[in-house]
Amino acid sequence: MTEIGEHSQGTAEWVQTRDGRRVFAMVLAGPGSDITRPTVVFEAGAGAGRSSWGAVQPGVGGFARAIVYDRSGLGRSAPDLTDRTLGRMADDLNEVLDHFEPGPFILVGHSAGGPIVRLAAARRLDRIAGLVLVDPTDEAAEVLFSRGFRRMERGALAVSTVLARLGLLKPMFRGQARDFPADVRHDLEREGFNPSVIRTQRQQARTFLDELATWRDSPPDHASIPVTVISGALPGDGMNATMRAQAIASHAHRTAQSPLGRHVMAEHSSHYVPVTDADLIISEIARLIPST
Repeated sequence: MTEIGEHSQGTAEWVQTRDGRRVFAMVLAGPGSDITRPTVVFEAGAGAGRSSWGAVQPGVGGFARAIVYDRSGLGRSAPDLTDRTLGRMADDLNEVLDHFEPGPFILVGHSAGGPIVRLAAARRLDRIAGLVLVDPTDEAAEVLFSRGFRRMERGALAVSTVLARLGLLKPMFRGQARDFPADVRHDLEREGFNPSVIRTQRQQARTFLDELATWRDSPPDHASIPVTVISGALPGDGMNATMRAQAIASHAHRTAQSPLGRHVMAEHSSHYVPVTDADLIISEIARLIPST
């Protein structure tokens, strides 16, 4: 195990799930953090791991314990031999929280990580102090359930599979990590673009949209806690102007469901807000933590 300060994302720690899988996490608690404040736990997007928070977590670690982890089959975590349903991924997140008790916890989810933290929170609201959803996938965006979107998703996964096998996926995304700390960038380049990552992403995608569609009638209940949704303001990163408008509208709808909802625009960002508007995310997390 490394010492705090040796790596920009903190100390390495393994979480053992009830069925025996090992999940890799990193814990950052810098000199300005306070154990009496909520712990912040980050959930990455569909094919991303802990390193995707490389520009955000170090900033949060200055005032709170900040934890990143790799979902099963991503980064350094062991693969899952069963279906990677939304429910199973939310249960895994709750096992990570069990490991790092006591809470309370603030959960931060980007993209497909948004529904995961929402479901995990709803299953254990007693220990959740708030949610920060960063350009999240949301069931109120009707475009997600169109035939065209599903064809686009299948096509993107097929192309990514080929590019990963040829070693061409890494050069395509290398620029996104140019402002990350060098050690985080090294981890991402070594772990983030392998064929195994795309296999896990395909495994997650098999049921994700079908499960999310059921939430249109029966969404997870987290209306009693603060919910901040950060929307990328710009088209790009695979989202055209129509898709971007629907995403922003769905985010506004999500915040309206909670009396403690807050909707914030990331004016410099399209979808990858943790890369292009890291300081905004850090400040919104700080708003939910007393005395920061």
